[in-house]
Amino acid sequence: MQAQPLIAVSDVEASSRWYQNVLGCKSGHGGPDYDQLMFEGHMILQLHRWDAHHHPHIGKPDVAIGNGALLWFWTDEFDDAVDRITAANATVLEEPHENRNAQHREIWLRDPEGYVVVIAGPYGDVGM
Repeated sequence: MQAQPLIAVSDVEASSRWYQNVLGCKSGHGGPDYDQLMFEGHMILQLHRWDAHHHPHIGKPDVAIGNGALLWFWTDEFDDAVDRITAANATVLEEPHENRNAQHREIWLRDPEGYVVVIAGPYGDVGM
C-alpha cells in the first residue's frame, strides 16, 4: 500500500509549479482541473481544483484550508530541498532545524493555497 494524498486547490497549474519547484518532482498529468505529481516514477501528491467535477467529500473552499493536516515529505537530499525552497522564495514557517525526537532535520512551509508542508531528511540526519 502507498499513500496518494489529494488536496483541493483553487489553481491546479500554479500549485503544480510550486510543488515541482519546491519538491523537485514532475507533473504526471497536467491541466487546469487535476494533476498528479511524480517523483522517480511514484505519485506523491494529487492536486484537484475545488469546483472541478462533482466530489461531495472533497471539502469546502470557504473553510480553513488544511486545519489539522500536514503534507509531510521525506527526502535523502535535505540540503538540496532547502536550496530549492530558497530559490522558489517559498513561505517558511520554521527554518531548517533538528527534530531530536524524530532524529532528522525538518523545514516547515506554507504552500500558496495555505496548506502546511514539511520536508524532512532521513532518520539520523542531524548534522547541521
